[in-house]
Parts: sequence; C-alpha cells; structure tokens
Amino acid sequence: MALELTSSAFQEGQPIPRQYTGDGKDASPALKWTDPPAGTKSLALICDDPDAPRKTWVHWVLFNVPAESRELNEGVPAQETLPGGARQGKNDFGKIGYGGPAPPRGKPHRYFFRLYALDTMLDLSAGASKADLVKAIEGHVLAEAPLMGTYAR
Repeated sequence: MALELTSSAFQEGQPIPRQYTGDGKDASPALKWTDPPAGTKSLALICDDPDAPRKTWVHWVLFNVPAESRELNEGVPAQETLPGGARQGKNDFGKIGYGGPAPPRGKPHRYFFRLYALDTMLDLSAGASKADLVKAIEGHVLAEAPLMGTYAR
C-alpha cells in the first residue's frame, strides 16, 4: 500500500477553508495518513506554495513525528517541540510552526502538504529550515504522500 495523506478540512485539489489561512484563525488543518512502510522510524511534513511571487513560500516544516502516529490534530501549537517529540521548523513568515495561506490577491495558489516516511530520526534542531530538512532526509525517504489544496483572495 502506498502512503496516503488526507484532511477532513479539504479534499485533494479543493479550496482550503478560510479558518486554516492567514485570513482566518491560521490554524493548521487536521491531517491523517495511512500506515507508513515497514522500517519507518519517523515522519516529516513540508507545506509550501510554489505559486508565490519570487520563490516557493514555505508554510510549515515539521519533523521527527513518531512513526506510530497516524494523524495531526487541527491547530498544532506553534511551539518548537510538540508532545511526543516532534519538532517544528521555521516557516517563511519567520515563525515556528504552521503559517496558513496568505497569497496576494488574484488567481488561486496551490498549497502542497507532503508527508515523508523516513528510515531514521533526524538530528536537526527545532527551528530548522525547509532546506535543512530537505538535505537531512536525502537518502532516507521510504515513501512520500502529497495533498494539495488551493486558496485565493
């Protein structure tokens, strides 16, 4: 079975509700996933917007999620280390944790949530960047599950 990522907040390719954006409560959406492959030691998540002006905008960096986890509840607290030991990195808003969609006015942007099943725990500090995480997971990805939502102002 392939690793699959879903949300009760929105369906694949559909709009992300306002409460999960910078125009609403800016709460992270609830996420669930299927069983990761055998040998998974931890999970990591990146959420970014490749449609942002000038560069891909990073909305969330999360890693060392326990391998036995199967979900993230809505509204993950913006703290460096979460109960269970998961760590959050810095987003492009300059903050720890999730920063919801806040695109310029115009056409909808795509927001990609990517969950990675890893064969290791990562030796990264809380506050790590997406670039730090991408480098650290190189050669350690057992499976990847994407989920894309859209948002426009």
